Amino acid sequence: MRLPATRDVWVYWECRGLCDVSRVRDLSTGGIFIETPRRRPKGELIQVHFLVQEGQISLDSVVAQALPTQGLGLKFQALANKDISKLSLLLERARAAFLMDAAVDRLSRVTSIRGDKTGGAGRLEDRTPRA
Repeated sequence: MRLPATRDVWVYWECRGLCDVSRVRDLSTGGIFIETPRRRPKGELIQVHFLVQEGQISLDSVVAQALPTQGLGLKFQALANKDISKLSLLLERARAAFLMDAAVDRLSRVTSIRGDKTGGAGRLEDRTPRA
């Protein structure tokens, strides 16, 4: 499952002497999509180094998709055993943020449909326990 990355997920990447830093738009267990204006051909090998709170994660990837002006879809090729747990933690953090955003979105839609201006909390007297 592809998950939108949180705003703090960036990668340093390099291939054939070209080095750059890019924001990760989305990620999954199989790859990432990075935002970059740089073009790379499909099939080109790229070394990726995540710049994230989970710690250093380095892996090899290959360009699977190239969208001009948008970025590159990279498919993971090789991941060291020491980085598997850190990548899992990163994916879990992205999943938790996605679920939280979805819950907030659903709540805001429900309250706007009801015309509830209290954010779903109701009136104060409605929340006061009765004796």
